[in-house]
Amino acid sequence: MNLILLGAPGAGKGTQAEVICNALKIPTISTGNMLRAAVKDGTEYGLKAKAAMDAGDLVSDDIVIGILKDRIAQDDCKGGFILDGFPRTVPQAEALDTMGVRIDKVVEIHVADETIQRRLSGRRVCEGCGNSYHIDFKPTKVEGICDACGAKTVIRKDDEPATVIDRLKTYHEKTAPLKDYYAKQGKLVTVEGQEEVAETSKLTLKAIEG
Repeated sequence: MNLILLGAPGAGKGTQAEVICNALKIPTISTGNMLRAAVKDGTEYGLKAKAAMDAGDLVSDDIVIGILKDRIAQDDCKGGFILDGFPRTVPQAEALDTMGVRIDKVVEIHVADETIQRRLSGRRVCEGCGNSYHIDFKPTKVEGICDACGAKTVIRKDDEPATVIDRLKTYHEKTAPLKDYYAKQGKLVTVEGQEEVAETSKLTLKAIEG
């Protein structure tokens, strides 16, 4: 089965990709990893991507899709694959269709913006050992101090409230329209993200099997 995973930043998409990967024994293909591998291997499209990056340009959609087609032609994708991070826009989805990449189902992990803001803005990371905490779900025993090493815990720039709001705005403007695009093709299924990750995973697998 060839799948696309959609979801706003902080919706837990990566965790669900891992769950599907283990359940269906198919690989997760992330755009970043795929591009790095193609550049490292020196493939035709990898060289084109490297030239664009060296010039400070964005890698064009046709190059990304060319790399994707090379990737899904590999043996581990014979039973299917999960696309995580591509397409991000409707034009990319259209290009995917034009280039003949078959998609069977698109799974959206839906979590309300308010919940995502609480999840992300509450995260804290230890400056010393890198341990992760959350002010609501996994607080430190002493506020702002790591339980493990006693160093200071901080909020990452990506998790700052203003950054989270900007990331969500970008998602709604550029990526969310993919829901309508794939709904019209009859391929979209929506999973409501739950507080417990395991519950979301059950719903995700049920949506794929349905």
